[in-house]
Amino acid sequence: MNGRTHALLAALMLSGAALALATSAHAARCGGDFNTFVQNISADAQAAGISPGVIASALGGVQQDMAVLSFDRRQRYTFNKSFEQYVSTRVGSGRINGGRAAMQRHAALLSRIEAKFGVPRQILVAIWGLETDFGKGDMGRLPVFRVLATMAHDCRRTELFQGELLAALKIVQRGDLPLSQMVGAYAGEIGQTQFLPSSYIKYGVDFDGDGRVDLRHSVADVLASTANLLHTNGFKMGAAYGEGSANFEAMREWNHATIYRKTIAYFADQLVGQ
Repeated sequence: MNGRTHALLAALMLSGAALALATSAHAARCGGDFNTFVQNISADAQAAGISPGVIASALGGVQQDMAVLSFDRRQRYTFNKSFEQYVSTRVGSGRINGGRAAMQRHAALLSRIEAKFGVPRQILVAIWGLETDFGKGDMGRLPVFRVLATMAHDCRRTELFQGELLAALKIVQRGDLPLSQMVGAYAGEIGQTQFLPSSYIKYGVDFDGDGRVDLRHSVADVLASTANLLHTNGFKMGAAYGEGSANFEAMREWNHATIYRKTIAYFADQLVGQ
């Protein structure tokens, strides 16, 4: 699991993206019998245009995961280290060298992404490295629908996670990922830069032109989608991105935690030798 998850869970409480996808007027009632809840959310999904076949394959037999709830309830939603302590555990010489190698290896792709979205390569590669070590690290091993159904059934943030569950169903329905590859982390994050399903739907870009958005395997889709998220939220090429800047605020959609955004900016500077 990457170091972003606990901050991401806090950001979920402030996010409107999942709520926009939730059918809140007819949302399944949280709590109570889990199987009844799944039946109700399945009806909501069908009303939202998800096919019965996708719903049955994704939610048929889904089980509540108490370990996911236990993990979520342990989270403090704050970083308990100083920036200096945190960055020393996330950005070492090995990761910096790996990031520089990735920038060289994908130089042409990154140039195309910069031209289209106006987000500098070092920011994208820094995020990629922090999230999953440039796609080589842990993207999460939990079945996304089990996680999201569990969190949606829990009444603390049910509308948020019902929205994420509907977005995850849409990912499968539109053919971006097969059900077997809907595997992620403790809040349902998916892929090499750990997109929540609602962000996957909202910001995902098919940059390799194969007709689907694949944030698990396609480096082009991963980096372009990450750039699209930042660009859509106001990130500007050529401007400062350190704390206090407009670009630093634009990165808030990526992560609300100041210490995490400072780590992205620091890592980005190291990648270009600043």
